[in-house]
Formats: sequence, C-alpha cells, structure tokens
Amino acid sequence: MLLVLAVIQILIAIALIAVILIQRSEGGGLGIGGGGGGMGGFMTARGTSNLLTRVTAVLAALFLGICLLLAVLGTAPRERRSFVDTMTPSAPSPSIPAGPASSSPAPAPAESSPATPSAPIAK
Repeated sequence: MLLVLAVIQILIAIALIAVILIQRSEGGGLGIGGGGGGMGGFMTARGTSNLLTRVTAVLAALFLGICLLLAVLGTAPRERRSFVDTMTPSAPSPSIPAGPASSSPAPAPAESSPATPSAPIAK
C-alpha cells in the first residue's frame, strides 16, 4: 500500500512540476500564437491560463493529501517482516566447538568478598 502511494506521489510531483513550468510568469499561460490560429479559438490565452491554474491547484491538493496519508500510514504500528524470516534453513548450523579439553579442573568462580588468608601476614 505504501509503495503504491509513493509511486503515485512521485507521478503527481512530476506532473505538478511540468504544469508549473508550462505556465507563463505573467499569468498568460501558454499564450503562444495569439487567439486566432488553426484551432479556431478553441483555447484562448485566458482559458489556457485558467485551465493550468486549476490543474495546478488540483495536483497540489492531491500532493498534499497523499503526503498526509503517507505520514499517517508510515507512523502506524505494523508487524515488520523480512524475507529472511520466511526462509527455512536447509541444513542445521554447525555448533561452536568447545575449547581444547584439559585435564586440570576448571578454576573456581571468584567470590564476591575476599577470603581470609590461611597464613598469617607479617607486619
């Protein structure tokens, strides 16, 4: 779901950039070729400007809405799963070998308080 929304977000961002770059800075909006031309005045300069302004507003609203939706869905707690979790091991993992066997006994664990000396200490 998040991936689909992110792809839609990128497409809207690209469309928004394109629509903004097409617009003229003085509000003429694609005022190329005057009002006459081969289309018989189908889209006048003012009509094109109004259309681009509305398209920009709709794309901006969609962009903002999807941003908010992605933020809400991104913070929702969900179970994190990895493809490693779904894999089953094919062979058992080798055990860690024990250290070399020695004939001497293992050292006794250290006591928390010092022991009293068995021999008297010279002063």
